[in-house]
Amino acid sequence: MSQYIFIYGTLRPGLAPDEIARAVEALKPVGEGSVRGVLYDLGDYPGARLDASSEQRIIGWVYRLPEDAGVLQELDRYEGFNPEAPGKSLFLRVEELVEMGYGLALRCWIYVYNLEPVGARVVMDGRYGKRAAS
Repeated sequence: MSQYIFIYGTLRPGLAPDEIARAVEALKPVGEGSVRGVLYDLGDYPGARLDASSEQRIIGWVYRLPEDAGVLQELDRYEGFNPEAPGKSLFLRVEELVEMGYGLALRCWIYVYNLEPVGARVVMDGRYGKRAAS
C-alpha cells in the first residue's frame, strides 16, 4: 500500500538542501493540497501547527513515498524527528487528511513543528515564501 507525504517547505524539489536532495528526488509528485492550521516562518525553514478549527490553511504538495523505507528515515533525520523520543524532536511526523480539491482527501504524513513558535511570523497565505516548481 502506498504512503504519501505532504510537504510545505524546504523539502520540495528545487528547495531541498544537498544533504537531503537524494531522498527528495525519490518522491513522486501527486498534486497540490492543503490542511487546516497555521504556518510559521522560522527563518531558514517554515513550521506548521495543525488546527482543525482554524480558518487558515497550509498549502503544500503531496508526494508518494517510494517503497524504500530508508527514504522516510532520511527525511525523519533531516526534520529532527526521533520516533524513539518524540518529545525531544524538533518536528513530529503525524498522519493527517490532506484536502486535494474536488472533495478528495488523501491520508499523508506531515511534519509539524514540535516547539512553541514564539516570535515567529505567521505566513498568512499559508504558502512558504521560497518558491520552486513542484
